[in-house]
Amino acid sequence: MMNIQQKTAILIISFGTSYQNAIENNIGIIEKEIQKYYKNYTVFRAFTSKIILNQLKKEGIEIDTIVQAVEKIIKQDYTSIICQPTYIMHGREYQKMILQLQPYKQKINILYGKPLLSDESDYQKVVNCMISENQFITKKDALILIGHGSKHGINSCYRTLEYYFAKQGYDYIFVATVEDSHDIDIVLNKLQKKSLNTIYILPFMIVIGFHAHQNIFGQYKNTWKNQMEHRGYCIKPIVRGLGEYQGICRIFIEHIENAIKSN
Repeated sequence: MMNIQQKTAILIISFGTSYQNAIENNIGIIEKEIQKYYKNYTVFRAFTSKIILNQLKKEGIEIDTIVQAVEKIIKQDYTSIICQPTYIMHGREYQKMILQLQPYKQKINILYGKPLLSDESDYQKVVNCMISENQFITKKDALILIGHGSKHGINSCYRTLEYYFAKQGYDYIFVATVEDSHDIDIVLNKLQKKSLNTIYILPFMIVIGFHAHQNIFGQYKNTWKNQMEHRGYCIKPIVRGLGEYQGICRIFIEHIENAIKSN
């Protein structure tokens, strides 16, 4: 187990967002909660999307890449670094993160925290968090959690999450993704079998960024909100990123704790 007296850094690794308010209101909240819990460690930030980093740079905002952050941490004589991603799953972004960190294993002790949905207990904790935060939604309504999605095989985690909701009796909660254009048809078919008052749409994404604004709540006719309203449903958006939920922050904190214990 890591000696708490060591000079340890925690690197929070996010895909990133070009929406400046989402940086602090979503990602920033996770970082602050982690810093609050791990008072003896220093929290650093890194984004992985080159497109987002370049866009932010044009706006005068400089955020480190993984390589830049690790180099900075090493130069400041840290002996260990805990790399905690804010990813939803063990997909391509997580794999790329591991590859970028590999060359530094000889220079600094590196520990890896897991993405949000990594084991059975994570799914249950996410279910508990979503139910606790949305108690105003009843079985006469529907709640649709919309993630980004991935072409990676681990994308099945969204189906698994929906299974966990149903297993607990919340069969009015559905999980879909913007990546899979067929998902909206699948959800609509399920909704037709129910007599509903209101449909709530919640982005199952760390930040309220591009996809939330453009694919889910945007003004274009093919957004989730507009397509469902066009079919006569009463839609109410829940515009909160997962980074704003204390229960979600807590899962990332636990993943850091597990990484420390496994060292």
